[in-house]
Amino acid sequence: QVQLVESGGGLVQAGGSLRLSCVASGRTFSSYAMGWFRQALGKEREFVAGISRSGVTSLYADSVKGRFTISRNNAKNTVYLQMNSLKPEDTAIYYCAAQTLRVVVGRLANDYDYWGQGTQITVSS
Repeated sequence: QVQLVESGGGLVQAGGSLRLSCVASGRTFSSYAMGWFRQALGKEREFVAGISRSGVTSLYADSVKGRFTISRNNAKNTVYLQMNSLKPEDTAIYYCAAQTLRVVVGRLANDYDYWGQGTQITVSS
């Protein structure tokens, strides 16, 4: 079992920055990949970024590449999502997720088997 708790959401103006954190507990954090997803109102949940167990490999959705950075600190059991140059279309609930059953970092929600409760990001224009 893995428990995930996100923090860092809020309201920000377009062009601003926010950093999300997700603290994991329950299993050895360095043994599984992590990802961030988001779900806007009326839309399906979509992949934002993923990071391998060691942190060496990271993946991004095209829509956030160059603006968002995923990182992890295995000593603190925490994964981060640094979001810069935020746009109104980034408004969504953001979820962190743990991928414990596969080694290769996935882009699909079905690749991940544990989820946090989500944190709201609202970007005003």
